[in-house]
Amino acid sequence: MFARSISSRSRTALRSSTARRTMPLRAKVTNPLAVRSIMEMPLSRAAGEVTRELPEDPKEDVLFDTLYGVRTIELNRPKALHSLNGSMVRKIVPRLQEWEKSDMANVVVIKATGEKAFCAGGDVSALAKDNMQGEEGQQRSTDYFGLEYKLDHLIARYSKPFVAFMDGITMGGGVGLSIHAPFRIATERTLFAMPETTIGFFPDVGASFFLPRMPGAVGTYLAMTSDRLKGANVFYSGVATHYIHSSTLPALERRFAELRFRDYDTLADRLALVNATIEEYVTGLPHDETILLGGNLRNAIDRCFSKNTVNEIMAALEAEEGDTTEWAQKTLKTLHQRSPTAVHVTLRTMQLGKKWNIEETFQREYEIAGKFMRHPDFTEGVDALLIRKDKSPKWQPASLEDIKPEESKEIVDPFLQVEGNQKLKMLAPGDFKEYPWQRFGIPREEDVGRIWLAGGRSREAVTAVFVQKYHGKQGIQAVVMEMLKRRGKKEKDGSPLWLDVTKPAKASLPTELAYPKMMEVRDSEKSPKEEAFSSGEATEALEIGDAHAVTAQESQEPSESKE
Repeated sequence: MFARSISSRSRTALRSSTARRTMPLRAKVTNPLAVRSIMEMPLSRAAGEVTRELPEDPKEDVLFDTLYGVRTIELNRPKALHSLNGSMVRKIVPRLQEWEKSDMANVVVIKATGEKAFCAGGDVSALAKDNMQGEEGQQRSTDYFGLEYKLDHLIARYSKPFVAFMDGITMGGGVGLSIHAPFRIATERTLFAMPETTIGFFPDVGASFFLPRMPGAVGTYLAMTSDRLKGANVFYSGVATHYIHSSTLPALERRFAELRFRDYDTLADRLALVNATIEEYVTGLPHDETILLGGNLRNAIDRCFSKNTVNEIMAALEAEEGDTTEWAQKTLKTLHQRSPTAVHVTLRTMQLGKKWNIEETFQREYEIAGKFMRHPDFTEGVDALLIRKDKSPKWQPASLEDIKPEESKEIVDPFLQVEGNQKLKMLAPGDFKEYPWQRFGIPREEDVGRIWLAGGRSREAVTAVFVQKYHGKQGIQAVVMEMLKRRGKKEKDGSPLWLDVTKPAKASLPTELAYPKMMEVRDSEKSPKEEAFSSGEATEALEIGDAHAVTAQESQEPSESKE
């Protein structure tokens, strides 16, 4: 597992040292005809001040610690897989605000106690129970999302290095606490998913910003299907910026405490030093974990989920042939099990989110979340899966077939309407349309394509360009080479070609990228501990009332839920 040699780590440490010297449940609304009028009810903007704890808040659901320049946030609801609630948000926000003003605080680390989960989502059972109480309860649920989104935005524009240890289940609300950080560390225990369409909701917590900016149509695919990524593939996909074995995280955290910044160091300088420090502790990528969302499967995802409408996506999946047929049929089955309303709204947010800035994203998501609290599908979905547990939600409309192509706009538009002139107010200024710290993750496909199309280089030579650009970063060679094998081709005259994979391929890709081999790895490379998780731990997550853990159970097969 620990692939790098001592000498290699020493060289990396020397580079880092040099850098330090030079860089400073059922809804009350059951009548479908009433849905539209409820959707048009105004939302309160008084989401509450998040900077003050309430007397009834538990005392130790979040722990805080200080070690020299490191400030640590440790989620501490292990029985609930650290599912996020208002009490936790009200504790975290004032600490972040305090540390941002402190010259003594250099690096912030967010993690969780135990080994099962980082954060398996929000406490959606509590929200659904509030919704059952009618309009007042629905407003309380909406207010919670306002609190949560303010915290997520604060992390997104935080002015100090912020590191998320995504060690264990990371879903829903846990994704909001991590994906907007400049450094997102996956481990062998990481299980990532956005399972919202399973419970009649949409991928929120800023996912409308993050997912559309993932490579190709991967983000849209993950959003609509709730498929999950595990371990090294959380890094390969671009969700995480680094992959480190979980046993190394404590040493890395102690190493952060040794860092010293100079007063004149810019944020870019400080981020670069933290990045170099993380690279000191990378432990090698598992040799038996290939890039799952690559090759023919990735081409099929881009082909199908780049379509403009749900109906076009379904038709494209039906048309898949060859080694992606099985995947396409499972994906169709999955989509038919999801909330039809949530599937349609999710596709539209993925399309619009490409143009939203980060602040607008949370403001728009707040509006949409409030509409879902007043729509029957969210409460029904949570009730069916987590409360009455019959796993047979009665969606409104009942199926994708019940939404004709010309009716999709009528279903989706009420969710997207902005009501009133007052928007959700964020806690601090800071806005962008692209993440400023993209360089700490994997290269973008368009950047690789640009170098390839410049001509005069082999695949190996182009890969070497990015390995050098990323200072030998772990995993870059494999990621770039996969892109080049899939898209970098040559015309008959030898001129470079970057394939448009949204169109049916005229010829098959190399056999080493074929989908069946990836399925074999996915299904067979489970350790005894993973098998135990599949059989028992995910069921425990359901019993404690966290819907975001649903995907941990149902997606042991990527797109087929278990009865």
